[in-house]
Amino acid sequence: MPDREAKKKTEIKKSAVSAPVEIGKPKEGSEKDIRWYVIHTYSGYENKVKDTLTRKVHSMGMDDTIIQILLPMHDEEEVKDGEKKVVSRKVFPGYLLIQMEVNDRSWYVVRNTPGVTGFVGTTTKPIPLSDEEAKRIIEGKDKKQTAKTDAKVGDTIKITHGPFADRSAVVLDVSDDRSKIKADISNFGTTTTIELEVGYFDLLHK
Repeated sequence: MPDREAKKKTEIKKSAVSAPVEIGKPKEGSEKDIRWYVIHTYSGYENKVKDTLTRKVHSMGMDDTIIQILLPMHDEEEVKDGEKKVVSRKVFPGYLLIQMEVNDRSWYVVRNTPGVTGFVGTTTKPIPLSDEEAKRIIEGKDKKQTAKTDAKVGDTIKITHGPFADRSAVVLDVSDDRSKIKADISNFGTTTTIELEVGYFDLLHK
């Protein structure tokens, strides 16, 4: 275990990555194009990345370019030792929402924050969420906590909400209460495992 943690810390301290040429220069004043984007982090490092990036933004005077960094959470009922409790869980483990203008400077600052592995989008440019989609994720209006799924390991699903909406994935695991699944999704040449609640996906093949 110590070797694994040491390896992860070494990976996080990676060399700086330059912004792709497709990403333009910063815009001035009211011309800023502020949108919601999704960034991928090492699992378990979401809060640390959020805190580090927030401090970096303030110290660099970029508050007008990087507006908000959010870790979407939702409340869920859990029964433990015979007692029902409400616990907060991450909506998309390993991901943060960030409201910003993407330019070569802001991209560089975000991408080179320790723990960040990249933006969700193409290999050269992040893809923004629509305002409606961002609002649904932030407010948690599109989750269905009481529904169950008929999905089983090996089934194909279509993701209906969130940063991977309209993408297909293969089910790896189904929770005991059938309210969540883990699935593999191909993401620009790599495979990413994500956790989804019922209501965030449709079953394509049984």
